[in-house]
Amino acid sequence: MPGAGPVSDLPPVWLLDVDGVVNANKPGWGTPMRRAMAYAEGAGWPMRWAPQLLDRIRHLHTADLVEVRWCTTWCAYADQFERMWRLPELGRAFTEPLNGIAADVAKLAAARAVLNVEGRRLIWTDDTVVPCPTDQADLHAELAADGRALLIRPRLKRGLQPADLDLIEAFCNRQL
Repeated sequence: MPGAGPVSDLPPVWLLDVDGVVNANKPGWGTPMRRAMAYAEGAGWPMRWAPQLLDRIRHLHTADLVEVRWCTTWCAYADQFERMWRLPELGRAFTEPLNGIAADVAKLAAARAVLNVEGRRLIWTDDTVVPCPTDQADLHAELAADGRALLIRPRLKRGLQPADLDLIEAFCNRQL
């Protein structure tokens, strides 16, 4: 049951998606984006990101303000992002290659486990699976009960923006 147990004193867990969250066609942030290729199952996929976004993610994680975990269809291949984006080795919400509905189910299960099994606060950034309060009100209310979760669904082509990172940092510092 959401909010049923005590909330851990550990930092929140940030379930981080890649496509539409970090990898975005027009990430903005006021400076040129960076580009590289990522590979999965023998195919190459273009990656585009704002370097400042990765700087902020890296800082929040290495300062122990949040525990970042990959929660993406890229989980099985996330080591290449850690090298590409100079991130430490991060946890994975799941390790097997998943796509489509199977990935969506695994992502939601990971979010519920952070809240209900680990008793941790949750930050979840995903451009498609994070529930919206307007069209998935019950699920959004379940996850956001008691203010234990910060749910951000960025615009696909823009990804996370500076204001989103400001919210994440405030949540980490218990200012929300």
